[in-house]
Amino acid sequence: MKIENTTTDRINSIRVAQQEYFRSGATLDIKFRKTMLFKFRHAMHRWEKKICEALWTDLHKSYEEAFITEISIVEGEIQNHIDHIEKWTRRKRKFTPLKLFPSRSFVVTEPLGNTMVIAPWNYPVQLLLNPLVGAIAAGCTVVLKPSPYVPHVSKVIEQMIQETFDERYVAVVQGNRDVNQALLDLRWDLIFFTGSPSLGKKVMSAAARHLTPVILELGGKSPCIIDKSADIRLAARRIAWGKTLNSGQTCIAPDYILIHKDVKDEFVKAFGKEIHNLHGNDVQQSRHYVRMVNEAAFRRVSSYIEGANILFGGHTDASERFIEPTLIDAPGADSPVMTEEIFGPVFPVVTLDDCGKCFLDKVTDYVTSREKPLAFYYFGKEKDGWKAIRRTSSGGGCINDVIMHIANENIPFGGVGNSGTGHYHGKDSLLAFSHQRSVISTGTWIDLPFRYMPYKLFKLVKAIL
Repeated sequence: MKIENTTTDRINSIRVAQQEYFRSGATLDIKFRKTMLFKFRHAMHRWEKKICEALWTDLHKSYEEAFITEISIVEGEIQNHIDHIEKWTRRKRKFTPLKLFPSRSFVVTEPLGNTMVIAPWNYPVQLLLNPLVGAIAAGCTVVLKPSPYVPHVSKVIEQMIQETFDERYVAVVQGNRDVNQALLDLRWDLIFFTGSPSLGKKVMSAAARHLTPVILELGGKSPCIIDKSADIRLAARRIAWGKTLNSGQTCIAPDYILIHKDVKDEFVKAFGKEIHNLHGNDVQQSRHYVRMVNEAAFRRVSSYIEGANILFGGHTDASERFIEPTLIDAPGADSPVMTEEIFGPVFPVVTLDDCGKCFLDKVTDYVTSREKPLAFYYFGKEKDGWKAIRRTSSGGGCINDVIMHIANENIPFGGVGNSGTGHYHGKDSLLAFSHQRSVISTGTWIDLPFRYMPYKLFKLVKAIL
């Protein structure tokens, strides 16, 4: 199946229609927004089966994994906004200092306007539709641009959106990077982009022409630290799950391991055992093991294995775009597998010890010498985990776990530096598509003369200020 490019004329037509619709004020009423969220929730239930079938066709993603990592997250986000939208959008009174008497101060949450969401292929439902929840709750119009690399998913989502929303309000456009460029050439009130840092730079460059704000959810090489104090069996189980979830094609997947030499051999054995517990003795036959999205991805990720010192795994099958979960020992610091985001089930293992510097100091030096990652994972004593968190920087992270920080809608999700800018989930999703407008309302029953020229009683005014 091949996705056809939406024409530039069609894109421009949708853009103009959405501008006019937003200016009409139709999206401003909170009752309208809540009604749209209810419609969205109903659509997710109605289209669940078709969405999951499309995910299986494009990615070999099982129903269980599709529901847990895609459907349930979007549905949870919708419900959270339905439950709290009135509170989150309410005009808020703020403290007013005496110098502004007789004024009152407020913060008003208002929609940014006409917005665009460009999503990647790895979680093509969650990463396209979760931002849509925030846009609807904020009162914006939205153009959604799914990935052409998952054509069945993209087509099903387009059909669902067409059935659910007026395209003057929410519309889907399809196509390759030429379509992305046509979209980026237009002026938006916000661009929400999820993808690689290299593409994020292009999005930011295009947005700069119009001073358009951006939310960039990018990626990078997220380290996984395993100290000698870690519960190795539990660490191996959680890391094996996180690395093989979506076959490692996850922006917050642990990318490489920094492990204390005293527990390396134990971890390698435990990791292999947990892979078999999760996916069976023949991983290729597992119904829950996702494939590489296309041949280019397969070739890139499998190239990391060629000539490597393999500790576990290593089997590939180009005919199925299958790559077995693979541990690689001690790759060079400047090798492609240690400088490029892997985005697959290949796992470099870097061994550190306590010689010269303590393990935690070496971990800190290693991580901070590189770009800031999207996630940071530490396994060991919690107090040492907090030390590692404090001495490094990342978009988010976990102590004695991986991935799970994305599952809590009550904490923000986003990157920092090379791994992104801005954040969303829960209330932060609404705020991502909103402007916090400060308003002073001043009473007319009195008009103090002190602020007017020629500034009488200036010494008194100076003392008050």
